[in-house]
Amino acid sequence: MQDVVLALLAKEPSHGYQLRSRLRDALGPLGESLNDGQIYVTLTRLAKAGLVTWEPAGDGEGRDRKVYALTSAGQQRVGEWLSEVAWPRPAPTDFHLKLSAAAAARLADPVALIDAQRRELLRRLRDAQRAALAEPPGSPAELLLEGQVLRLEADLKWLDACEQAWTTRGDRS
Repeated sequence: MQDVVLALLAKEPSHGYQLRSRLRDALGPLGESLNDGQIYVTLTRLAKAGLVTWEPAGDGEGRDRKVYALTSAGQQRVGEWLSEVAWPRPAPTDFHLKLSAAAAARLADPVALIDAQRRELLRRLRDAQRAALAEPPGSPAELLLEGQVLRLEADLKWLDACEQAWTTRGDRS
């Protein structure tokens, strides 16, 4: 979250509520779960780290707001973040670990667990597809939702492979 806030400030100094609004616009329906206070906590941490500074700015309605801006260290951090090439390394998923442990201890039928997981992923896939269709074509949120749809489809394909592997095992353990 910190790097995203810094990148948003790279465009122009902003109030916390402006940053929150821009982030929600970029995330579309996925931004609905964004906690409003999270932006302000992040800004406080960034200020303590010397990556942003702030100045008071009245809004004409008697409220004092802070306008945040990047420091040179903050600008440098944005440049470093944008130049990083990173992708999460494959690791055992919680579901895979649950599946293996339940089968090894004979606590549950692995295929039943796979079926329950598949139903949940299909529900999430429908929700993501509906949300993607509701976004304006070419919006950043549409692209984010498309990525979510593709990941869910890949996870469903992986579940098919899991089911195939467990059903070919005679004892399912």
